[in-house]
Amino acid sequence: MSPHIGNENQQPGASSAPTRRRGQVELRRDQAKSMQSDRYLLDSEEETPFTKTDPWRVLRIQSEFVEGFGTLSELGRAISVFGSARTPRDSPYYAVGEEVGRLLVEAGYAVITGGGPGAMEAANKGACEAGGMSVGLGIELPFEQGMNEWVDLGINFRYFFARKTMFVKYAQGFVVLPGGFGTLDELFEAMTLVQTQKVTSFPIVLIGTQFWGPLWDWVRNTLLANGMISEKDLSLVHLVDDPAEAVRLVLADTAAHSGP
Repeated sequence: MSPHIGNENQQPGASSAPTRRRGQVELRRDQAKSMQSDRYLLDSEEETPFTKTDPWRVLRIQSEFVEGFGTLSELGRAISVFGSARTPRDSPYYAVGEEVGRLLVEAGYAVITGGGPGAMEAANKGACEAGGMSVGLGIELPFEQGMNEWVDLGINFRYFFARKTMFVKYAQGFVVLPGGFGTLDELFEAMTLVQTQKVTSFPIVLIGTQFWGPLWDWVRNTLLANGMISEKDLSLVHLVDDPAEAVRLVLADTAAHSGP
């Protein structure tokens, strides 16, 4: 299956046309090659007039927060599930993602993902087929992923930091399947937020001991050994293989720290 899910509904002969979303705007062909909003913001040329660009970006950023807050404020209990967009449908981890989505819904939780293909699609599919709320938070990228077909409630973002806020603000924990840089980014940011007490009682469970084990060995044998983190920081994360155990752990931690 092609990762460019957003192109599936194009007319015959146009399937190879590049397509990319910029917030609510869909760009195709040459327009899809334009610079991403995050890059405009973070990689500005010195000669770019500040008064003609950044104030408008502030308003656009504000609108993304308003849209996200307004849409998700009544979501209820939810868990964010992360994992690679490149996970194929015949991968064992895809099946694990489906099971995680199903089990979370059966426990009364909504499922939030990045809305793309791969592991994200798997978790959304499990949640949707179980009759629960399946949420996707998409992002503008240089290649189009599109919102997978199992998303019931989808929001497309221009800016990573606005999107990342929604993953944490409206979830009570993270379940993390194997993934690449994007997954690692979300994982380490969540760990940092808990470590620095920016958020509290936020359980994080990694699924796939063979996949995550070498990374966690490095955390223990290099970061901890060199005094870069403390012993208690190792308890921020659980490593498991069984999806039922992952859901049990993330929900147990959530329940243990929930208010009366």
